[in-house]
Amino acid sequence: MQSHVNPGRALAHRLARLSCIDGRPILATLSVPVAAQRRLFPSPTTMVDKEACSDGVISYVPHSDGFDDGASAPKTAEDWARRRRATAASLSAVVARFAAAGTPVTCIVVTMVGPAMVDVARDHGIPFAVYWIQPAAVLAAEYHYFHSYDDDHARAREVSLPGLRRPLPVRDFPSFLVDTTGSVLAKVITEMFRELFESMDRWRPKVLVNTLEELEAGVLAGMRRHLDLVAVGPMLGASADDARIHLFEHDDDVDKKRYMDWLRARPDSSVVYASFGSVTKVTRHQMGEVAAGLRQCGRPYLLVVRRDGLQDDDDESSSSLHVPLGSESCQQGMVVGWCDQLEVLSHPAVGCFVSHCGWNSTIEAMASGGVPIVGVPDSFDQPTNAYLVEEEWGVGIRTGRNSDGVLSGTELARCIELVMGDGARAVAIRERMKGLKTMAQAAADTGGSVETNLRHFVKTFQALEP
Repeated sequence: MQSHVNPGRALAHRLARLSCIDGRPILATLSVPVAAQRRLFPSPTTMVDKEACSDGVISYVPHSDGFDDGASAPKTAEDWARRRRATAASLSAVVARFAAAGTPVTCIVVTMVGPAMVDVARDHGIPFAVYWIQPAAVLAAEYHYFHSYDDDHARAREVSLPGLRRPLPVRDFPSFLVDTTGSVLAKVITEMFRELFESMDRWRPKVLVNTLEELEAGVLAGMRRHLDLVAVGPMLGASADDARIHLFEHDDDVDKKRYMDWLRARPDSSVVYASFGSVTKVTRHQMGEVAAGLRQCGRPYLLVVRRDGLQDDDDESSSSLHVPLGSESCQQGMVVGWCDQLEVLSHPAVGCFVSHCGWNSTIEAMASGGVPIVGVPDSFDQPTNAYLVEEEWGVGIRTGRNSDGVLSGTELARCIELVMGDGARAVAIRERMKGLKTMAQAAADTGGSVETNLRHFVKTFQALEP
């Protein structure tokens, strides 16, 4: 997933740019499945499936997950089991090649759903750390769920978590934990996390959390009674050269010039930017309502509609609203198939971010532009993140959906006005978000908490080396 690759690459870059600690250099390698590596380096001259390549800062070594063609994906429990076996075997071979070359792996950092990586680390006797790429509150919710409390969720409406000002409604837990559809994916992910927490309980690894200490101080303090947490957020890369990875097709030069020129012609804090992430697919009817709401709010807007981001409606008659496709523009707004989100959120013309509330997007809104959020959560950790944005941090508004689960254009326009208008609540939201931006940028700067905590993390593992 692009949402895992980007923070993984950013962490690898930040570690490598520490250069050396106590006279010892830091070498960082990112390993992603073969299909993802081919998208990262599409030219056949820049990578060979079984050999490393480099971007000048870190190296990249792919591993096979059994679905190397990129066109297929695991669908059944058997598929997922086969994927795990293939991943473990391939990564084990990668680790063996490093050792044979005289550069043995001294630490394996796994993103959250990586049981095969933990298997490899334990089989080779290599210390591992967990990279939690979501907020600490989501970590707390899942820890709570997997430690003898899961049966309670069937009866409870809300759960009190240490560090949160209010109880977290169970409906806002990560979606796979409260799934009632019998989804194979939800079951597989739940079991992956269950196994991950069992590994963390048994082996007590360092857990790097992509959050700010000041943002979630209470939650982090509460969870440190159970896990060895290190706050390393905002993990946006160490420099402007650490461009975001986009694993889907897009036209950088053509689209970027168009929307950046368009933004430059708009007044400060006037534009509504709307994007729903790299994974979520939106029905054509829902996207039509979004477009209608953006037009209704009367403010200039930049809407991202991925080329693969729309899905057909079950009821074709519900698709009567205009659905923007490709690259369109009108006097009020612009529709693009892709954008450089960090650059857009940093532009002074942007005054509001209509977002699915994926954690990468949420933390980018805070750290890059200090842009208030109108949350349109869908699945995974997004409902929890939207709750935090509105209820805990007060830096945005969460939209409501009708009885059919659709966000209406009228509701979207209402929420945009609540964030961008002149009312007391809008002013307070904008001021709080500006404060978070200052806090996040201080943490990410040279000598800030991100660098300090990563240096301490590296020293901990160097102390374990023979």
